[in-house]
Amino acid sequence: MNRNIQTFIGCDDEYEESEIVIFGAPFDGTTSYRPGTRFASSHMRNESYGIETYSPYLDLDLTDFKIFDGGDLELPFGNTERVIGIIEDYVAKLIEDNKIPFMIGGEHLVTLGAVRSISKYYPKLHIIHFDAHMDLRDEYIGEKLSHGTVMRRCWEIVGDNKIFQFGIRSGDRTEFYWSKGHLYTNKFNFEGIEKLEEELKDKPIYLTIDLDVLDPSEFPATGTPEAGGVSFKELLFAINKLSKLNIVGLDIVELSPPYDLSGISTALACKLVRELLLILNLNKI
Repeated sequence: MNRNIQTFIGCDDEYEESEIVIFGAPFDGTTSYRPGTRFASSHMRNESYGIETYSPYLDLDLTDFKIFDGGDLELPFGNTERVIGIIEDYVAKLIEDNKIPFMIGGEHLVTLGAVRSISKYYPKLHIIHFDAHMDLRDEYIGEKLSHGTVMRRCWEIVGDNKIFQFGIRSGDRTEFYWSKGHLYTNKFNFEGIEKLEEELKDKPIYLTIDLDVLDPSEFPATGTPEAGGVSFKELLFAINKLSKLNIVGLDIVELSPPYDLSGISTALACKLVRELLLILNLNKI
């Protein structure tokens, strides 16, 4: 493993000594509306130097911990299954080396590669999913592999009552009807998220955050903006409620920098990454 030449701020430690590995999955080959998420990880590395390594929210600093930036995966165009396989293999290597994988998408379908891999090592894996959209379609325009089907594919791996969705405010009617009895969905906000601390205690957790869970007035740079979302403060509150859980892998996806030339959305995403990296280290203090 070679450290990326340009790293996310505070993530320039050596691979062998790091417990967390952050890496990019620059893929948006199934995006159904506005493409551009393939540029997210590179933009975030550039813009991360506009924030501090210190978090006044947590009174912690990224420089207090060992974090490795593995750069971006080289993902081919036109072969979605191979893209998922490359992500799966990379995450498997990280898990075998006792690292926590932190993936920056890319569109939401990249989550499937990580879940496929992690579920093999953690057969009781549960998924916490923040999103505006359910992503539970069985197929989209005839395709089983799509950012609109990703959580349905993940459900096929982990099974019933293992996925917990929050912030949902959009989807096909059939998705909402199908979800009942298969997974937990909290519409519109994070109400009840504090109950997960006890309900999922000691269970392995994969956390996936689609950034369009945020209201587009705060976060316009996404492929499918959906009005009525949560605020950044509400999102910070929610992730802090997960700090005591056993998070074995996570991702943030669906930042599309071309749709916010001001860079405000990218700055927000960078700050969120910082907070998530520090929260992963809370249980080690």
